[in-house]
Amino acid sequence: MHHMTLAEIARGLADKKFSSEELTKALLARIAQLDPQLNSFISLTQELALSQAKAADARRASGESGALLGAPIAHKDLFCTQGIRTSCGSKMLDNFKAPYDATVVAKLAAAGTVTLGKTNMDEFAMGSANESSYYGAVKNPWNLEHVPGGSSGGSAAAVAARLLPAATATDTGGSIRQPAAFTNLTGLKPTYGRVSRWGMIAYASSLDQGGPLARTAEDCAILLQGMAGFDPNDSTSIDEPVPDYSASLNGSLQGLRVGVPKEYFGAGLDPRIAELIQNSIKELEKLGAVIKQISLPNMQHAIPAYYVIAPAEASSNLSRFDGVRFGHRCENPQNLIDLYKRSRGEGFGAEVQRRIMVGAYALSAGYYDAYYLKAQKIRRLVKNDFMSAFNEVDIILGPTTPNPAWKLGAKNSDPIAEYLEDVYTITANLAGLPGLSMPAGFVDGLPVGVQLLAPYFQEGRLLNVAHQYQLNTDWHTRTPTGF
Repeated sequence: MHHMTLAEIARGLADKKFSSEELTKALLARIAQLDPQLNSFISLTQELALSQAKAADARRASGESGALLGAPIAHKDLFCTQGIRTSCGSKMLDNFKAPYDATVVAKLAAAGTVTLGKTNMDEFAMGSANESSYYGAVKNPWNLEHVPGGSSGGSAAAVAARLLPAATATDTGGSIRQPAAFTNLTGLKPTYGRVSRWGMIAYASSLDQGGPLARTAEDCAILLQGMAGFDPNDSTSIDEPVPDYSASLNGSLQGLRVGVPKEYFGAGLDPRIAELIQNSIKELEKLGAVIKQISLPNMQHAIPAYYVIAPAEASSNLSRFDGVRFGHRCENPQNLIDLYKRSRGEGFGAEVQRRIMVGAYALSAGYYDAYYLKAQKIRRLVKNDFMSAFNEVDIILGPTTPNPAWKLGAKNSDPIAEYLEDVYTITANLAGLPGLSMPAGFVDGLPVGVQLLAPYFQEGRLLNVAHQYQLNTDWHTRTPTGF
């Protein structure tokens, strides 16, 4: 049963080939057996999962149906889950049990999903390798010596290893799409505001967006359907009707205008990945797409702009973790200042401390105009580049990452090298655009992804293109050895 996709599970449950309870027990046993070598989960929720599975079976027995009713998933451990530890991968929140459910968690629970647990992640979503977690690094199931990508590496590794069919994730600068590329999954970052951020512990509020990680575009469509929608609790949520994403999967790609930015194929891109991207372009051409070279001239400025804006927002968002109201508190503080200093120094890891310091510096008097304000101006230029491009093309295609997954620890001494791996993904976050990564082949036995970007609220178009591509290729069906 563990090889079934969400869509296959929905059909199996509808046809009464198995129950949600049977499926849940099988996957919990598989997690217990295999996850010790991956470290993809922070918390398992066996009792909750079994009670939700029994409830889903009862709902189906009474005549109710739904693609997610009885489907097992997991949540990235920054979505608040009532009464369950929500740690954000940090010592700071190791003892925090959320008093309420995030909107995404509540919506999926109402749709009948079964929560198997909370997945590992880079601390406060800061990282591209899932090595900054307080609970230890996550391993890539395709090669246990390599990273699975971050910050949603726990969700990605668990789905790739067939521990469960799909999981929630978040993307601030590529944290859904990059792990998807590194683990041979399909991952979708929706338009900013499409999925509620209420109850999603913030890293950078103007960049964070929740989305699905699954093996196929069809499964991403099913999970996004349950996640998306307006939320009055979230001031950044956009009141835009949610289309039927599954209904648009089978549309023809005849005449689809695909833009390929010349800036994507510079010196930093592994030539083997470039070749696989060209192969993907040829597949889309066979399906009727029309390819056009375009330019995104301000892409070169995106990384420095992002690594000013994101840490600046992080320094503000993380100021609430002070050892007073919740989270880690140091032992025997001498006074209030000592409480703040030691609680934060002990509770936050090195990467989080680094980004808080960078952000505080960029926002400080005398440096705000020179750094933060300038970064926001660059952000607007990046958005303008995309708006101009989408006047000419329907989607933009390119590599998700410049390199395949690197070895664990390989970039720990050089944070800048790790930041540069986000070069293709962060522009979508700066502009608030939807982006998708789908499997496109392998380099040295490690998966490679191709990225698709679309205009605002065109997630259905991305899913349609990815689904048609996956009907004509088999990269997404490959399974890591041993799993």
